[in-house]
Amino acid sequence: MKFIHAADVHLDSPLRGLERYEGAPVGELRGATRRACAQLVDLALAEAVDFVLLAGDLYDGDWRDYNTGLFFTHQMARLREAAIPVLMIAGNHDAASQLTKVLRPPENVLVFSTRAPETRILEPLGVAVHGQGFPTRAVTQELALTYPAADPDLFNIGLLHTSLDGRPGHESYAPSSLAGLRARGYDYWALGHVHQREVVAQAPWVVFPGNLQGRHARETGPKGCTLVRVEDGQVTDLEHRALDVVRWSVCTVDLTAVATLDAVYDRVEPALRAVLPAAEGRLSAVRIRLTGACGVHGRLHAEREQVVNDCRALAGSVGAGDLWVEQVLIDTRGTASVPAGDDALGSLLRAIEGLDLDPLRLADLAAEVADLGIKLPLHLRSGADGFDPAATPYLQDCLEDVKALLLDRLLGQHRDADGDRRQRK
Repeated sequence: MKFIHAADVHLDSPLRGLERYEGAPVGELRGATRRACAQLVDLALAEAVDFVLLAGDLYDGDWRDYNTGLFFTHQMARLREAAIPVLMIAGNHDAASQLTKVLRPPENVLVFSTRAPETRILEPLGVAVHGQGFPTRAVTQELALTYPAADPDLFNIGLLHTSLDGRPGHESYAPSSLAGLRARGYDYWALGHVHQREVVAQAPWVVFPGNLQGRHARETGPKGCTLVRVEDGQVTDLEHRALDVVRWSVCTVDLTAVATLDAVYDRVEPALRAVLPAAEGRLSAVRIRLTGACGVHGRLHAEREQVVNDCRALAGSVGAGDLWVEQVLIDTRGTASVPAGDDALGSLLRAIEGLDLDPLRLADLAAEVADLGIKLPLHLRSGADGFDPAATPYLQDCLEDVKALLLDRLLGQHRDADGDRRQRK
């Protein structure tokens, strides 16, 4: 038999704040989770799988309207016509307490209880699927401990949304341990919650398929589901199938010893070209990170808006519409030497170079701008890259921008003055 294991679809994830990115392909990004879900159904039909498992977080929270549920119902009806059952549990994002709107699913969709573990038997296949959904968003008890023991006459699957062994970067919901999962005696554990694909173990198989579609620059690389083949009661093959329609990547460009903006773009262009093959024909969403000690450090900060838009224009030229730059992060360091003299200019430059914010001054500055953060629209403050003007990293970045701008301007004037003096001599 064959089955598909998917998780963390996050259907209609809002992806707030895209409008603040110039030239963002808002329509393609906002529709990406739906298109990935439709491609999951296409795969199930093409492979004629025996069933589909959805291990939580089908939705991204409460629906704005019924269109999200209607879309999912339509996709499941396509599977019903092919007699493919779908077994699913609720995760923390679509917990019973999170959804105020609910639609009756097609009869081929089997939703597990959120009150206690239950077992669904697929008799023609000799399969028992055990699972329990989240009744509330923050489930802190170890749900797997109460799952029933394996039926020795069947192929046993555990369906669980979990932060197994405290996977980093994810809330510790429905905690579990590999030893605890093995104790159930199941043949395959279909997990969800962790967005990075991982085969945790093979005896038994314990698998996170990752999420179906990356939603921001911290969810890079191919995203999709796991296609599982079973023969004579044994898993014989696991195959990751990419289903994402937008692929995220981080492009790091080393600018060591670069002295001009033209030279910056000469290094950015081939780096962007190298990103395209990895997207395999999809829209590629890229975060550029500029690093290294370079003479152009001050200008990058002083002309940040120009640099960002030049990079976006370059991406449009390189990718012919298939490449979009989400952000340009400037993590370079300066190489300009501050004059050693004791004159007023030298003293000022050294003071700027050594400028820093101690914790007390940083706290005072954060308090001053806190009101600004409250007044910002919610969509700018929320999400993976929500903007908080009082956040310590943001304030420190602003300080570095100011230092770079002042040093660049003052050193430039100093060099111009030196040049004039040499010319007069």
